[in-house]
Amino acid sequence: MQSLNLLVSTSCLFLLLFSMHLFFAKKGNKLLNILLSVIFFARFGQILTSLLFKSDQPNTLAFFHQTFTPFYYAAPACFYLYITGFLQDRKSLKKIEWLHFAPALLAIIHVIPWHFSTIPDWDMIGNQLAENGYYSLKVKSGLFPPYFHYLFRPMLVFGYLCLTWIAVLRLKNNTQQIIEGEGRKWIIFFLRIATFFQLFSLVPIILRSLHIPYVNASFIVLNCLALLIILLYALHKPYIFYGYLLVAVDWTKKPSIKKIETDQRETNATPFPLSEEDSKRTLTTVKKINLLDAQLSDYALAMKEIMEVEQLYLLHDFQIIDLAAKLNIPIHHCSFVINKHIGKNFRDWINSYRVDHFLKQYPLKSDKITIEAIASEAGFKSLATFYNAFKKETGLMPTTYFTQELSR
Repeated sequence: MQSLNLLVSTSCLFLLLFSMHLFFAKKGNKLLNILLSVIFFARFGQILTSLLFKSDQPNTLAFFHQTFTPFYYAAPACFYLYITGFLQDRKSLKKIEWLHFAPALLAIIHVIPWHFSTIPDWDMIGNQLAENGYYSLKVKSGLFPPYFHYLFRPMLVFGYLCLTWIAVLRLKNNTQQIIEGEGRKWIIFFLRIATFFQLFSLVPIILRSLHIPYVNASFIVLNCLALLIILLYALHKPYIFYGYLLVAVDWTKKPSIKKIETDQRETNATPFPLSEEDSKRTLTTVKKINLLDAQLSDYALAMKEIMEVEQLYLLHDFQIIDLAAKLNIPIHHCSFVINKHIGKNFRDWINSYRVDHFLKQYPLKSDKITIEAIASEAGFKSLATFYNAFKKETGLMPTTYFTQELSR
């Protein structure tokens, strides 16, 4: 029993920590942070109240159960809004989206101790919850009938789970809205984990409907163990743990290494963004670059030669920091040459090589593999990036371009 309490208490601690941190965090997307904090807080309340099911403290159980009930009904909507908001990079909710919280409002009305409603039997409620879990409550716990808890709540969970997956699948088919990099890894990770916990919470309902005996405490233990295992996994994935749970690091930018910082101080240059995504910005903030025309030409020639010979553009995650390391020159020199001498930013420059590679490979492979596969072989992470780069280079979309080529 002590081991169970320790396991549950540890899980509660981490959930509360993440919830409070996200709610008050100043970094990141405020809307998404709050939605995620509500999800964690609801899970925290669910695990916390499980400790009180057989505690012989009906008043304490009544307080915590009624306090967290509105969060239980808000969590499914928060899950849906968090995923869709993340995918669409939204900073606020539309007015109509506030209707998603109507069940939570009903839950608040449900738990208010109205003078005309009957007083719930918390001893019986505690026994039912301890024996069969959260969705087993067949006695009134507030204003509305029992089915408000044992029927409406699981329908809410399953309904929003389906809506979320539908939204994700629709977005996946939209090549203009595909997310990339660490954001993609995080949202897939979170979606899978949340789906596991939500489906797992429905297992007792299935077992009960099939008249299969089970011990509810075992589900609590498995929930807590799964949560701690996932936490340990997240600790080994800094972009997850610090980028989205503790919101401490901006993972869209790579940190500069010490040697580069030294070079920048020596040349009195302002540090440049190091990621491929940020290198698209115009790099005109340099105070002083001590490069002769001959050096500029030599650097530009070396860059073109290493790019064409080693075909570094075929690497999906190749960035300007990697190019600078290959040539053993400072990053800000590398950026300056690409922008001022070659006349493009790093992203457009490397994508031009990828588009050229695609144009050479497409006639040879189009009857064997898809455009997406050929684009991926050329170094593009997604179709959205490929289409944008292709249109920028050729002025046309691929289908139109090759139609015109064939008609000549």
